[in-house]
Amino acid sequence: MDEARIDKWLWAARIFKTRSIAADACKNGRVTIGGVNVKPSHMVKTGETVSVRKPPITYSFRILKTIEQRVGAKLLPEIYENVTAPEQYELLEMTRISGFVDRARGTGRPTKKDRRSLDAFINEMD
Repeated sequence: MDEARIDKWLWAARIFKTRSIAADACKNGRVTIGGVNVKPSHMVKTGETVSVRKPPITYSFRILKTIEQRVGAKLLPEIYENVTAPEQYELLEMTRISGFVDRARGTGRPTKKDRRSLDAFINEMD
């Protein structure tokens, strides 16, 4: 098998938990190959680099093997190579340090305590 659907490959390679989530990511423009958004039915080949945007960072994977059946986590190094830029992981670490990543959408403005801790964090950065 030298080709596979991108949504099936993303699911089989354990990048997304379900195939429907992988297909939705493709439909919403979060999955690109060579800078071009792809549909869930796009066929991928060995050697292509897939970029997946999961805010706040963009992961990049080089396909080593095309699969459509889910495999165990121990076999993942045979399936893809993670070629994500180190700057992306630094960005992820900065958002974790800030502490406001887990704030639920629509919960309103930050509380006074949140504002004070944010001010303290910004003052430490300066």
